Amino acid sequence: MHIQSQALQALTPARILGIRRGVEKESLRALASGALAVTPHPAGLGSPLTHPHITTDFSESQVELITGVHAGVQPCLDELRLIQQVTVRELGDEMLWVSSMPCGLPHDDAIPLGHYGSSNVGRSKTIYRMGLGYRYGRRMQTISGIHYNWSLPDVSSEQYFGLIRNFRRHAFLLLYLFGASPAVCSTFVAGRQHQLQALNAHTMYLPYATSLRMGRLGYQSDAQASLAVSYNSLEGYGHSLEDALTRPYPAYEAIGVRGPDGRYRQLASTLLQIENEFYGTIRPKRVIFQGERPLHALRERGVEYVEVRLMDLNPFETVGINSQTMRFLDVFLLHCLLTDSPPDTPQEIVELAHNQHRVAERGREPGLELERGAGTVTLVDWGLELIAQLQPIAQSLDAAHNSTDYSSAVAAAEHAMHHPDTLPSARVLQAVTERFDGSFVAFVKAQSALTKQAMLDAPLAVETREHFDTLARRSFDEQRKIEASDSLPFDRYLQEYLSPRHLTPSRQLQT
Repeated sequence: MHIQSQALQALTPARILGIRRGVEKESLRALASGALAVTPHPAGLGSPLTHPHITTDFSESQVELITGVHAGVQPCLDELRLIQQVTVRELGDEMLWVSSMPCGLPHDDAIPLGHYGSSNVGRSKTIYRMGLGYRYGRRMQTISGIHYNWSLPDVSSEQYFGLIRNFRRHAFLLLYLFGASPAVCSTFVAGRQHQLQALNAHTMYLPYATSLRMGRLGYQSDAQASLAVSYNSLEGYGHSLEDALTRPYPAYEAIGVRGPDGRYRQLASTLLQIENEFYGTIRPKRVIFQGERPLHALRERGVEYVEVRLMDLNPFETVGINSQTMRFLDVFLLHCLLTDSPPDTPQEIVELAHNQHRVAERGREPGLELERGAGTVTLVDWGLELIAQLQPIAQSLDAAHNSTDYSSAVAAAEHAMHHPDTLPSARVLQAVTERFDGSFVAFVKAQSALTKQAMLDAPLAVETREHFDTLARRSFDEQRKIEASDSLPFDRYLQEYLSPRHLTPSRQLQT
């Protein structure tokens, strides 16, 4: 695949400086013992329904920190650090778990679902999570990660889908370079079939794994494996997703929308309850209006940005990611956008799934081969080939920013290709075995305690604390307003929200 020289020339300094990024970071709250904290979301952090920067993900025990949209990498990282500082100060004896793979987990039913108040929208969010628990088990949902949201000016939906196709082809490189979850606590796999080996009595691992989170133990499901979603066009993608959102799925029909007691178990018995349930390494996204379905927004107004979803939390970084990694992502995403992107095929989609699992579970294995077209190629050769293509893009970014930071990020990746022992996944295993007697939980617990102390020791301006106190108070006021303004009974609200007509763009409804 070659960079289109015309496309590289169109990458003017003004466009480069127009790149926007934001980060969403999930972390479990853990006790000093390394067990999951099952306490409610701290009230001092505001309402998870309406707070602009601090919410919960699947579980009440799983905090999600959300930055604003930034023109610069460092300001984005600085804001994430600030939000994390504020969060940590509200945790009391608890701490944020710094690994993507969870801490010591209780029985599935004891993992608390996220709660968002009594409004229709708040209740539907909790029922959605209840459904995820029934469908996939709650333990799987406690896996955490970092999402990188990214856009460039003057990019069409068609071009974004070209980027997405190439991203999926080359995602193995990111898993290799930044995967940081080669081991798990044995509570995570208790009672499940797996291919993991025992590192000690309480730790399971694979010797060459990079990201078990992105392997067969992570966000995977047989139901979704049957979804061969094509990324060849917005139209085709929308059609695939609409089908999954409206097609009844026998195993989920067996669960029932409600239990014998009349209580909701899930939002719907379709293959996907809502759009967010569709797991992917990258998603096309659009900011939605209040009450609007994400698929409707995409079809109506096109792709606005992409959400990269395969990044593990790096336990050696205070906020789980650093500026060099973010700069590498910028270069990598531009490369995906600027290179030829042939249409995907059902055969290629299967190949890519094989490659993803292979790299997640065996990425550092010497001589590991990946499928490419009709043949195979070693991961290292393919990775170095891609990295060579990234260099001119990094130089363009450096010229626009008057720096050498982007070229340095690419050079660091090239070094890592030749020295797999320097990769985060290798460093995690080395620390676990050499310093913590093979205990994954002991290692992450120690790193989490160090991170907590670093956050508490860092100065926090009085005005920043006051600002976040105000945001927390406002968020509760906003939640109360939403609860007071509900006009429909919940059953009617749900029926209306889930109606297939809300998935269709207006122009289609008018014809």
